[in-house]
Amino acid sequence: MRGWSAAEGATSARGGLARGTACSIRRRHNGDMNRSGDWLHQAQADLELAGVSAAAGHHEWACFACHQAVEKALKGLHLRHGQQAWGHGLGRSWRDLPPAVAAELVATVSDLEERLRIPTRYPDSLPDGAPTDHFGRLQSEDAHRHARSIVDAIAAALA
Repeated sequence: MRGWSAAEGATSARGGLARGTACSIRRRHNGDMNRSGDWLHQAQADLELAGVSAAAGHHEWACFACHQAVEKALKGLHLRHGQQAWGHGLGRSWRDLPPAVAAELVATVSDLEERLRIPTRYPDSLPDGAPTDHFGRLQSEDAHRHARSIVDAIAAALA
C-alpha cells in the first residue's frame, strides 16, 4: 500500500489526502515527522504576503505577516532540534532554543518585534483609531527588512 501525498494533488471527498498516492515524509531518528521545512516554507510565503499587503496599502497586515513569518521560522528551527514550540511570543521562542543554536544566530537575530503581533490587528490595543491608521509604509518596510534577515538566517541554519 502506498502512503499519503499532497504533492500529487489527490484528495478525498472530505478534502483530505487520498490513499494510494506516493509519500515523501522526512522522519527523525525517533520516528516522528520532521516538519521544520514546512514551517520555513510557510514563513517564506508569509513574507511574500507581507510584500503584497504592503503594496496594496495594508501596512498593518504586512507588519503582522512579518511577525508570523518570524514565528513560523522559529518553530521550524525548534522542530529541527527536536523541540516543540508553543505560543506566539517571539522572545520566549528565542529563549527556549537550545543555547548552542541561539549562539550561532545571535549576531543576525536581534530585537525580535513583539510589538507587531497584537496592535497590528486589534483596535482596542491602541489608544485610538484602527490599526490601519497607525501603521504605514515606513513601518511595513522596516518590519519586512527585519523579518527577512531573521528568516534568511534561520533558513541558513536549517540548510
